[in-house]
Amino acid sequence: MGNWIINHGLSAFILVVWMGINIFLFVYYYLFYDQGPQFEYTRELLGSALPWARAPAAVLNFNCMLILLPVCRNLLSLLRGSFICCGRTMRKQLDKNLTFHKLVAYMIALMTAVHTVAHLLNAEWYTNSFQGQYGPLAGNLSMLDDSSELKTTYLNPVRSNSTTPTLLVFTTIAGLTGVVITLALILMITSSMEVIRRSYYEVFWYTHHLFIIFFAGLVFHGAGRIVRSQQVTDPPHNTSFCEDQPENWGKKPECPIPQFAGGFPQTWMWVIGPMIIYLCERLLRFIRYMQPVSYRKIVIRPSKVLELQLVKPGFKMAVGQYVFLNCPAISQLEWHPFTMTSAPEEDFFSVHIRSVGDWTEDLIKMVENLPEGGQGPKMAVDGPFGTASEDVFDYEVSMLVGAGIGVTPFASILKSIWYKFKDSDPKLRTKRIYFYWLCRETYAFEWFADLLQVLEKEMEERGMRDFLTYKLYLTGWDQSHVNHAMVHFDKDTDIITGLKQKTSYGRPNWDKEFEQVRQENPSSVVGTFLCGPQALAKDLEKKCVKYSDVDPRKTKFYFNKENF
Repeated sequence: MGNWIINHGLSAFILVVWMGINIFLFVYYYLFYDQGPQFEYTRELLGSALPWARAPAAVLNFNCMLILLPVCRNLLSLLRGSFICCGRTMRKQLDKNLTFHKLVAYMIALMTAVHTVAHLLNAEWYTNSFQGQYGPLAGNLSMLDDSSELKTTYLNPVRSNSTTPTLLVFTTIAGLTGVVITLALILMITSSMEVIRRSYYEVFWYTHHLFIIFFAGLVFHGAGRIVRSQQVTDPPHNTSFCEDQPENWGKKPECPIPQFAGGFPQTWMWVIGPMIIYLCERLLRFIRYMQPVSYRKIVIRPSKVLELQLVKPGFKMAVGQYVFLNCPAISQLEWHPFTMTSAPEEDFFSVHIRSVGDWTEDLIKMVENLPEGGQGPKMAVDGPFGTASEDVFDYEVSMLVGAGIGVTPFASILKSIWYKFKDSDPKLRTKRIYFYWLCRETYAFEWFADLLQVLEKEMEERGMRDFLTYKLYLTGWDQSHVNHAMVHFDKDTDIITGLKQKTSYGRPNWDKEFEQVRQENPSSVVGTFLCGPQALAKDLEKKCVKYSDVDPRKTKFYFNKENF
């Protein structure tokens, strides 16, 4: 329990606070509309569907206010670098921004479903009440006409026997905007599923921009003021006394004709702040889009990996950060995230792009067809943005785990380490690094092996062979690979990478690896960093909890994962 609190305590606290606010808003507004005297006559028409429609609306307002904030990348980078979030534990929460974004989206989807079903029942019951199917009181309330010049004192929005529930939904502001909002939400949620996002990123990207329509509809949704409450009159209308004698309304002093009005729309007040912040975010992206970017070098690596070395005036980065790239020749709207593989000490920044999806395939084909010495297509860059890997030098010991192309943030880190050793940087706090790379194909090691060879040589020359411990794992192979490895087993260098450290076949035994790190660093704080699949993340997170010691004098593991 102590280890769990260390690793997940603050995340759990934030989640409990968020859920608590949702529950409070739901219960408070449910009771407000279910027991409020100003809605007694409204409940006569709509019954329990009234609080079941309005309580989710309050929760929706709160979550629609939150949904944009986790995807404001510049805001998160500002917070990450500010004194407010200087603590390691707080910065870890910023790295879970997309997880929180999804949680808020799930809550919006759930509350939208409840809100929609309740209002569909309301449309039915408004119509039935006007037709006198629910007794004389509901019928009289529905027949109340406008008694003011503003024509707004009625209770039932249905004003004709020819009005059907369907007609009410598609001819009112609340109904039309509700249909548009719901359709936009359904498309955004379905296109966000893992299988679509991974295989058809463009579908996810374009449909997610329906959020513009979603928020526009949200702002105008309450303008129709379709849910109405009783107003105070002079003399006051005594509901408990008058509800049984609607025929005397307007005849007795205690029973003046009741007056009704719709509530003032509030949704826009909840979402206007985040909308302005996000608008500034997009404006900054446009400014960066217009800034010139030039190519320093273009390299096609094996396994269909494209390396781009780019130069942009005034560009400054930190290790492990990522950028969004846009290629107008492919699409002026699509931006894709890529971790930078260069070090801050270099006068350029580089990315390695693997061919997955239409956008990356089109870019690689475009580069392959360039004439000798030709410049690449125009590229726009947004960023850099902070990630968990930025904190790698804050730990005494770091475990870096990369899967496939997920090695890219650690390329930046290892390059930066090489520069720090070269320049004898006194600020380097890190005492030891354990690096694990898992790959399916042998040629995937090629582009990164050169860097490891340089580091290997540098560590030997400085007598610091123990500073960097790296292990490479080939997770996909056939019998010919095994036979070849057995024949050349006695060689000093690995037959795949040319490194002194031999490549292992299969997957790491993480229990063995964590136990080794703990024994070799009995009193250190170990940062475990992963850029890889979710299944591996869950496994490593459990190991961090399992092998951490509550005693502050002993080894503690902190898990960090890259999120895009």
